[in-house]
Amino acid sequence: MQDEEQNDDIVIEQDGTEEIGADEKDGDVVKKLREKLKIAVEEKQKYLDGWQRDKADFINSRKRDEEDKKNLLKYAEANLISELIPTLDAFDMAMANKEAWEKADKNWRVGVEYIYSQITNTLLNHGLTKIDPKGEIFDPTHHQSVAVIETGRKEEDGQILEVVGYGYSLNGKIIREPQVKVGQYEI
Repeated sequence: MQDEEQNDDIVIEQDGTEEIGADEKDGDVVKKLREKLKIAVEEKQKYLDGWQRDKADFINSRKRDEEDKKNLLKYAEANLISELIPTLDAFDMAMANKEAWEKADKNWRVGVEYIYSQITNTLLNHGLTKIDPKGEIFDPTHHQSVAVIETGRKEEDGQILEVVGYGYSLNGKIIREPQVKVGQYEI
């Protein structure tokens, strides 16, 4: 038993071949076949276009997911490092007081400096960078002004004259702005 589909004296067999009815003219048959071919080509193009869009969307989604994963890993340590920054500040303040620092036993100072260098090197290896903007022009988008220092030198107007607290960036992203004192020219 064969499944047949009848359409205007054209019989499509189960194997895909067509038999043309006896009363069909060759011109009409060719015309109908061309119309069917045109419809089939249009459907094929529609499905191909949809498949290509879906494939491109999938590839773009995968790239976004990979980028998000990289960023997550890159900045996952930010909280821990942010909690360690006050420790770095404490080391900086201790070593900045030259008078008290010089009074301490030399072996103790060497040990503290060694510990400080170990901590900073480990943090550097994880992408932390210290920001010391002393001498730069103040930029409120990158620096936090905590005070203004009056100066008689015109070239120091708007310049960062003192760093109260260093800033830090992690893999290029600022996690703490430097706290600075800015010069203001007074005549």
